[in-house]
Amino acid sequence: MSDDYWRRTRRLTAWLLLAWGLVAFAPVYFARELSIEVFGWPLAFWLASQGALLGFCAIVIVYAWRMNRLEREGGEPRS
Repeated sequence: MSDDYWRRTRRLTAWLLLAWGLVAFAPVYFARELSIEVFGWPLAFWLASQGALLGFCAIVIVYAWRMNRLEREGGEPRS
């Protein structure tokens, strides 16, 4: 196990945690500025929540893709 592998893994994790924080809090914060209602429900909060779910799925996909790539480049042995 090389130090480079773990350094790159920690860096990837830090970037994806930052992305998680932005996806979780930024849309809800800015959703208040949009005041459109559909069937009595605020459309902005619905869009923010659905977008957050898509963002979280994208974060998981990016993590799996990048970790598989790191492992193929000679990091951790695969099981």
